Amino acid sequence: MKFERHVFVCTNSREIGSTKGSCAQKNSLELMTYLKRMARESGIENIRVNKSGCLGVCEMGPACVIYPESTWYTLPSEKEKMSFILEHLSTGQICQEYKMVIK
Repeated sequence: MKFERHVFVCTNSREIGSTKGSCAQKNSLELMTYLKRMARESGIENIRVNKSGCLGVCEMGPACVIYPESTWYTLPSEKEKMSFILEHLSTGQICQEYKMVIK
């Protein structure tokens, strides 16, 4: 199956106290699992949501990137606020509120 969009959620773990932080310590695995379930329950097809190793921006995380748009997001810690990703996955509309600005 060819996917229209592919979501990678950083689940990298660093030692506590690391200056870069750690997406895993910001509950990224739980958020990724929730996102998968939301997408499935919403009936969005032809997408793939999976965990990734370090995406290099844990200090801005929990980090997520959606392809083919190459859109980077900081996932909100409140699951109720994650519906913007479903909108992106179904329509391609980018949510500016959670979009990462990578320098």
